[in-house]
Amino acid sequence: MSTSDTTLVAVCGLHMRGFPLEKQLLERGGTFVRESTTAAKYRLLKLPTTPAKPGLIKLTNGGAPIALELWELPLTAFGSFVALIPSPLGIGKVELADGTEVPGFICEGYASEWAGAEDITSLGSWRNLNK
Repeated sequence: MSTSDTTLVAVCGLHMRGFPLEKQLLERGGTFVRESTTAAKYRLLKLPTTPAKPGLIKLTNGGAPIALELWELPLTAFGSFVALIPSPLGIGKVELADGTEVPGFICEGYASEWAGAEDITSLGSWRNLNK
């Protein structure tokens, strides 16, 4: 498949390898590309949902790099993948440590005000949550 037929997607939580929603990427022909990190401009929340989900919020000041995975997904499957994403999560541009931007999971800022939302930025990764 040529790169014009695919898009990168940055995932930072339940869609990463070994987590329950990885299958949504695999079922759509997704391929793991590599591990990466965001620019040092993000806050990571543990949202009080069932199951708990990560919320990645870009900040105008402060923040930290957050570990994520880059997956390649066929453009023909991208829409059905995005349609599965529940609010307050969505797909937007995620800035990587090298300054490039790729489509990836983002979280609407209002979720940081939810009762029970926990700032886990200092962990640096959703994977570190249960270590």
